[in-house]
Amino acid sequence: MEINQKRITPTTRSVQPVAQARKKLNFRFVTDKIDRPMLIIILVLLVFGFVMMFSASYVWGLSDYDDGYYYIKRQIFAGVLGLIGMFFLSYLDYHFYQNTKIAYLFFGVALVLNFVTAAIGDEVAGARRWITIAGFQFQPSEILKVAVIIIFAYILAVNWQRFDSWKYSIVPFAIILGLCAVAIAAQRHMSGVLIFGILGISLMFVGGVPRKHFWCFIGILVAALGAFLLYKIFLSSDGGFSYITERFQSWRNPQSDPQGSTYQTYQSLLAIGSGGIFGLGFGESRQKYLYLSESQNDFVFSIVCEELGFVGACIVIILFAIFILRGFYIATRSKDRFGMLIAAGITVQIGSQALLNIAVATNSFPNTGVSLPFFSYGGTALLIQLLEMGMLLSVSRQANKTP
Repeated sequence: MEINQKRITPTTRSVQPVAQARKKLNFRFVTDKIDRPMLIIILVLLVFGFVMMFSASYVWGLSDYDDGYYYIKRQIFAGVLGLIGMFFLSYLDYHFYQNTKIAYLFFGVALVLNFVTAAIGDEVAGARRWITIAGFQFQPSEILKVAVIIIFAYILAVNWQRFDSWKYSIVPFAIILGLCAVAIAAQRHMSGVLIFGILGISLMFVGGVPRKHFWCFIGILVAALGAFLLYKIFLSSDGGFSYITERFQSWRNPQSDPQGSTYQTYQSLLAIGSGGIFGLGFGESRQKYLYLSESQNDFVFSIVCEELGFVGACIVIILFAIFILRGFYIATRSKDRFGMLIAAGITVQIGSQALLNIAVATNSFPNTGVSLPFFSYGGTALLIQLLEMGMLLSVSRQANKTP
């Protein structure tokens, strides 16, 4: 019997049989044409990010390590490794991940690593988000993001024909998101919980989970999350999540305690406001002189606004908007459901992180500690992001393939 191989889009369901969705381990390389516009966007974001992170981190490097080039050297090293990995993965057939052992083993290892981090990881400001193994410090939650994208894409590609049953359309995703939420919340990384929630729900929506099941799941999820937060904030005696209340108060009135709880947000707004239309000029930021903490990390966008002004801020936003549009374009052209979900998941993750980071810097959203992709300092994050770009470009190679 001939199988219909029509193109998959986020709004149409694949006719791919379940038996075909469970592919054998497929390690092969694809040399078809890459999506050049996406590659150019990635490289522009990467270089622009290097330049602005260097400007934002120079003074902090001198202060912390007596080396103004400390942060940029480490960032470039991670970027070079990431580029090597990106080009390798762009040639590797993405169906390699469409395998039960790969998907579940990768997720299992990443999840366990995050639980270990929550228990014995490096503690910074009361949170355990980093772990050091063999002298190398990294953030396991970044690895878990990729694992969640792969396992969601795999399950959605395999089980879509059985979505009439909650057993297949809701239960697996509820378990995965629940385990991730517990592991990440235990690290006191509530911004991570938010990202995983956005990522998982978006993939379920794009993957074709029936509307009735989907909205029931959203209702249950919102109710459970609300009850948990209310308990931890107002009823729990340990006060482990009391900082959430403080951040909401800082968001509502950033001038309420400019020398204390609202200091970071207040300094960020000063940096953005002082930039004006065209900025103070590259390297001329005043807030990076130890006034704005984490200027090289979570608040690098504030330095962009201060040095390059409203125009520079718009350029950054437009670049991410183009990235999102192109990412979804690749997803819609994917030749199968699994590729579409991989491309959509990566696009949602990068886009949502960028949106949340910019919203926090401008005080449009409470401080969450979300980094700006390609711009914020962080070797683990940058390396993983570039590896994800390799997976996205791999999808584009086969999407652009001439029949």
